[in-house]
This record gives sequence, structure tokens and C-alpha cells, in this order.
Amino acid sequence: MPKQSAGLLLFRRPDSGLEVFLVHPGGPFWAKKDLGAWSVPKGEYGDDEEPLAAALREFEEETGFGEIGSMPESAFFTLGSVRQNSGKVVTAWAVEFDIDANKIISNLCEIEWPPRSGLRISVPEVDRAAWFAIPEARTRIFAAQQPFLDRLADALAGR
Repeated sequence: MPKQSAGLLLFRRPDSGLEVFLVHPGGPFWAKKDLGAWSVPKGEYGDDEEPLAAALREFEEETGFGEIGSMPESAFFTLGSVRQNSGKVVTAWAVEFDIDANKIISNLCEIEWPPRSGLRISVPEVDRAAWFAIPEARTRIFAAQQPFLDRLADALAGR
């Protein structure tokens, strides 16, 4: 069974057009990577957790914004699932919600660095977040997650 991950794709509609909220992974491996390195805030969950509940939990852990979890479930709509190159299946929901990307506070995670060294360091799971218009988001987001952008645009267009 492949690993499962759940996430939230926040969107807002300023006068300039549709924008989505993406996060950049923390740690030395990702420090100099930008294009194709951003993601929807997401994380793994097990069979004992509802995927949307996991997406809300992970969003709070990665951004520090917990108030989104108090929104009614009807505010969220599914964007389906994608399979990443690693085999992990990511399921995402969209919700219209505006937050200040400069005010994220990410949890820490422990990684082995340098690889295969046996040394462990703590790094923020997310080192930054930003709002992107859809064309720019396509260049920033992991390629496997690009369908979420198309599905969001289709859903908002009423297709």
C-alpha cells in the first residue's frame, strides 16, 4: 500500500485574479531549490485518520494557522488525488481563505544530514510560504501536484 498524504490548497481572489497558497520545504536539501519544489501544505496519515482531518492537522503543523480547522466541512471541496514520483498518493481539498504568508510558524522535523552520515538535525518542515497566481504556481509546484491547480480552476469556473 503506498503512503498516503492529505493537504489543503488555499485560494483567494484579489482584483488581480486567482491566487493559491503554497509552501516550500525546509532543510538543507531544499535550500537552493525553487522551481518545482513548492507544495500544497500536506502530510502523511494512517488508516485510523480521516483524510480531511489529516489535511487540517498538517496545515496547522506546517503553517501555525489553526483557525482554518474551525471552518465548516462544507467550505472545503475535493480536488481528488495524484500520485507523486515516490509513489505517495496525495489527496487535496480546496478552500477559499486568506492568510498572511509571512506569518507562518512551522513545526520542526528531524532529518539525517548529510545523507547517510548518521547525524541528525532539526529543521522547519516548511521554511516559507507565498501566494502565487496560477501561471507562476505551475512553475513552482511539484509537477505531480499541478493537476490540483487545473482542478481548482475548473471547479471555480463551474465545469
